[in-house]
Amino acid sequence: MKCATTSIHVQLTRQPGIFVHGPGELEFFSDDEVYARGMDWYESLFDRAGIGDLCGERSTEYTKLPTYPNTVSRMHHDLPDARLIYVMRHPLDRLVSHYMHEWLARRVSTPIETAATEHPELVAYGCYDLQLEPYLQAFGRARILPVFFERLVAEPQQELERICRFIGYSAVPRWDHGLGAQNVSLERVRRGPLWQRVLDVPALQTLRRRLIPERARSRVRKLWQIAERPEIARSQREDLRRVFDGDLARLGAKLGVDLSCENFKAVVASRPLEWTA
Repeated sequence: MKCATTSIHVQLTRQPGIFVHGPGELEFFSDDEVYARGMDWYESLFDRAGIGDLCGERSTEYTKLPTYPNTVSRMHHDLPDARLIYVMRHPLDRLVSHYMHEWLARRVSTPIETAATEHPELVAYGCYDLQLEPYLQAFGRARILPVFFERLVAEPQQELERICRFIGYSAVPRWDHGLGAQNVSLERVRRGPLWQRVLDVPALQTLRRRLIPERARSRVRKLWQIAERPEIARSQREDLRRVFDGDLARLGAKLGVDLSCENFKAVVASRPLEWTA
């Protein structure tokens, strides 16, 4: 979550011979009610794929332990040969972006100083070794590709090629630089009852665009947006570093590198990281 999964999804859908369900997240293996619809329903979602297309989906819920504890066992039971892509970024940056996402969705209302304590999932979802270990145990390293946001930003074409090789795509993919970043929290709007009752009504949307200049509409949107990224207080930042550093050390050992919050961006951006033997 908040690690460029949407951007990768969109880029993959641009490649001929690849069908990615979307634009929304399926959450099939994580959500009990959705999973109850059964595999026939799940497979029907890919009926529009062409003959021979590589098929996939994205759901950030699949790596949200401890919130969704049954995901891995369900996925391994139903799709034991799946190839899995896991995207990571600096855990502190991820936490801030996650907080912004939840604040905009009105699921979090407290300042970031207290949110990490009141909402432990903000920390847990950024403990990457914790999230990955059950998948590594179930599927093995050969079926899981570690991808890092920072490397993706530095070398998007190379990383897209790497992803496509991993899923068995024989053609050469092309990263579309014109698409830009996707699902950026600073561009999203905090939607409340007023927004849903008035501003989201299709007829009023059309009328608003005709009668109100874009500059004025932009000023109104900013009232429901986060002006700038929140900052984590220094003392709390050090506490979080200690938690993340322990997890990153375990992840780094699997990737054959020393990994910590301090060196994370430099290490993961420098070259593609693969599992050690």
